[in-house]
Amino acid sequence: MVFSERLKELREQKGLLQRQLASALEIDTPMYSRIERGERKAKREQVILLAKLLDTDETALIQLWLADKVYDVLAEEDCASGVLNMVAESIREYGK
Repeated sequence: MVFSERLKELREQKGLLQRQLASALEIDTPMYSRIERGERKAKREQVILLAKLLDTDETALIQLWLADKVYDVLAEEDCASGVLNMVAESIREYGK
């Protein structure tokens, strides 16, 4: 599930309006709506705040957000799978 879909799902589960989350993020409602539709990317700080506001696991939400960012970079590349394998190997060898 992509970040924007999960974000909408969590918001609806909490019974919150887009304008409420937009206000908490200090952005306008149309901007928040674009984030929820996947037309605009949230900033990391916003993702962290959204996790708190939506009472969800911060790490899981950040993982979805990062996965979307990686997908945006690699989606059109023929060698995407190979690149991801190389990154995974580098993380195992050098990463956290």
